[in-house]
Amino acid sequence: MHALDILGDPVRRRILELLAEGESSAGELGRVVQEEFGISQPAVSQHLRVLRDAGFATVRPEGTRRLYALEPGPLAAADQWFDAFRRFWQPHLDALGTELARGRRQRRLAQENTSEHPSAGAEAGQADQNRPAPDTSDNDKE
Repeated sequence: MHALDILGDPVRRRILELLAEGESSAGELGRVVQEEFGISQPAVSQHLRVLRDAGFATVRPEGTRRLYALEPGPLAAADQWFDAFRRFWQPHLDALGTELARGRRQRRLAQENTSEHPSAGAEAGQADQNRPAPDTSDNDKE
């Protein structure tokens, strides 16, 4: 089964998200998945088995518990498959990163300017208060 076939199921994707946070017991995974997806414990066990058999997860016994962990190898295979398509979105993500950095820089410079000249902000606000309010009456309309 191809890695993307495994990742195509929302329950398995959620289990992998949980495992990305760290090792977790079958019971803990089951509680979260059962609550979020409304599926039975045997259904969760089946998804865990698919992930284990496909190499996405490892399991080790600890007393009476079975602890699952993420195995990154198959995710690397899926990532490799996406390489052919990155050219479609990577320039957009790079441009977004540039715009976010520009916005952070502008906010930082504005904050530095405000902290260096604290009265400038107060004077600007005071000037607005002294300015007459715009006429919003409808005298021109009949």
